[in-house]
Amino acid sequence: MRRTAPVAALAALACCGGWAQPAPDSPTFEAASVKLSPPRKPGDIFFGRHSGGPGTPDPGRIDWRQMSIDVLVSRAYDVPQWQLFSPDWTRLGQYDITAKLPPGTTMEQFRLMLQNLLAERFKVRVHREMRELAGYSLTVANGGPKLRPHVTTAQTAAEDKPPESGFKLPAVGPDGYPVLTARIPMAAVDGKSRKRWDNAGIGEVAETLSAYLRAPVTDDTALTGKYDLEIYWQSRDFPAKPDDDPGPDLVAAVQQQLGLKMEKLKRPFEVLVLDSAEKIPTGD
Repeated sequence: MRRTAPVAALAALACCGGWAQPAPDSPTFEAASVKLSPPRKPGDIFFGRHSGGPGTPDPGRIDWRQMSIDVLVSRAYDVPQWQLFSPDWTRLGQYDITAKLPPGTTMEQFRLMLQNLLAERFKVRVHREMRELAGYSLTVANGGPKLRPHVTTAQTAAEDKPPESGFKLPAVGPDGYPVLTARIPMAAVDGKSRKRWDNAGIGEVAETLSAYLRAPVTDDTALTGKYDLEIYWQSRDFPAKPDDDPGPDLVAAVQQQLGLKMEKLKRPFEVLVLDSAEKIPTGD
């Protein structure tokens, strides 16, 4: 039987011990630029781009484009997005950030730097509390999974070629959905989204679905293989045009295209709450 925390206990946790703000003497970037991303027009393809930082081939700098406040806060405090509660506007990818890191910066130091940057430039304040959340259990649907086992193949000449400056946008296929490549595993245009996974376990798929749905998704499939997968769906935040095929929503796409079923459930979780943030960052 699933256990839930008593209401009194949840209330006590919500009232006690706010999430600590970064100390003034905690690590900071050597230099940082925060700017509004260029505005997007209808029909533009959206895909957040982020490169560099600890654990990457370019650990001494970051170059992040079309980032949203909620993604930045999620990374700074090391919580998945479904555990972050914030205003709707914070989910818009509208900021470009470049920054230089001191040599040898660890991931923990990097997160503190990002926390400081958010507090300084966006006046971000957060706290944590317990909440009972509606989520999903990911299981195998009737009829079995529709998964393609991973097969190691040589990269094409185009995929093996270093990225060009300017970074070319993905194309849009005849169905109106973006055409993905190894370098661009997810993109969307007017709510028509496509996502691919290469050599991924179902646990990784569940984590991605949690981020997109902003709700916990538990892998209860018992599938242990590695797979190459791709799905497409129409975001209900961007209704299809009257003359377009509306396409499946994300939950329906997972079942129709992957043969996996998402069943609703509720459990208590610790969450991070964004108390305040400013839309326009302060100058460099």
